[in-house]
Amino acid sequence: MDLGLKGKNAIITGASKGIGRSIALTLAAEGVNVAICARGEEALRATEKELIKKGVKVYAQSCDIGDSEKLDSFLDAVKSKFDTVDILVNNASALSLGDEYNDWEASINIDILGSVRATRKVIPWMIESGHGNILFISSVSGLESGSPPAYAASKAALISYSKTLAVQLAPKHIRVNTIAPGSIEFSGGLWEMAKNHDRPFYEMVLGTIPSGRMGTPDEIGKVAAFLVSPCASWVTGTCLSVDGGQHKSNF
Repeated sequence: MDLGLKGKNAIITGASKGIGRSIALTLAAEGVNVAICARGEEALRATEKELIKKGVKVYAQSCDIGDSEKLDSFLDAVKSKFDTVDILVNNASALSLGDEYNDWEASINIDILGSVRATRKVIPWMIESGHGNILFISSVSGLESGSPPAYAASKAALISYSKTLAVQLAPKHIRVNTIAPGSIEFSGGLWEMAKNHDRPFYEMVLGTIPSGRMGTPDEIGKVAAFLVSPCASWVTGTCLSVDGGQHKSNF
């Protein structure tokens, strides 16, 4: 299926591994020029090489989005290289799974404020272009209780922020949506580590998923590509769970 994305320009934060990487690769396969950032240089360069093979323009820069100056530098560099920004995917997360002050500080600074800073930076560019798509990667943890408090609260905040922006920006032809992934397993990720080092916990969480397995980053990447494409032109202000039935609330 041609999603009508060829030639668009996209930014994906936290895109060297896992969900962010898969979103970048899926968009590149659709002919989208992609700019990615992440803190880890080695994984970032490996993903950059994969993206270049897709035959699109690629820009990759090491960046901690919790550092406002470094984030600004990355975004300005992308604008200079691509001229326009059609898609922003706010994917980076501190993944702080505790309840100490530093967990809250990291979650607020990276998950929330990093996404807010990036979004506020690109909105004027999108308004100037007359269109745009902004996608936040939240979590089913932001939809119901039971997850680590700082992580869950930050992911819930992204859902609320996305909805408010969607209403504000719809007249400007900018769509804003959120994906709430369930438990996603990939090499080097949280759930692979849990499977190897805390099997009872892994099996307990697995038992909450009606589909009987963890999700894959590729499954999130494909949904993300659809949501930022013209095929989803009437979808805005939506939080879409992609979780194999793991999230069971009516809302």
